[in-house]
Amino acid sequence: MAEDKVYNQVLSDFIAVAASKSHTPGGGNVSAVVATLGASMVAMVGNLTLSNKKYAEHHDKAAASVERVMALIEKLKGLTNQDIAAFDNYMACFRMPKETEEEKKARAAAIQDAAKQATRVPLEICKVCLEVLKEAEDLSKYGNLMAISDVGVGAMVCEAALRACMLSVDINLPTIKDQDFVAQVKAERARLFVEAEELKLLALARVKEKMG
Repeated sequence: MAEDKVYNQVLSDFIAVAASKSHTPGGGNVSAVVATLGASMVAMVGNLTLSNKKYAEHHDKAAASVERVMALIEKLKGLTNQDIAAFDNYMACFRMPKETEEEKKARAAAIQDAAKQATRVPLEICKVCLEVLKEAEDLSKYGNLMAISDVGVGAMVCEAALRACMLSVDINLPTIKDQDFVAQVKAERARLFVEAEELKLLALARVKEKMG
């Protein structure tokens, strides 16, 4: 696993570095951090459902959901750091020597490989956001009514994080020469957007109905 450059920091320190002229943390990793916060709201409602006798019939489902969401949060943490590493590696490729033809070819190949990796990682973050949205949508059916609004918060935040993180995918695509790879990424982007919006809207509709 990549070194943790984010989650062991004091939050105010992380914000200060993100606001500075440092290239990282950047959009993809910040989006992943935001997604962990959205996911934490989904887990919270699951825990509040699990701990309330009134929802005893849903305790097994809630416990399983909390376990899955907490695993997704850990996955997002790892991907946050992987995204920072992928971007740092991508930028390092531009500093490679380019005096000879061999050096130019090696540099160009390294840039292409690094650009693909800098695309794969944020795309994976987006996929994890979708998994959190699935949990939010399901929890909206039976979650603790006293905290049901936070299921909506989780759904909205994770859908927004998905769309935000996808910008870190989009910015790399024009530099990638492998058009089959680009086409696959674009198809996956379209699928993720459609599914994420549908799940968000379903969750929010139930949340609003239950809020009265």
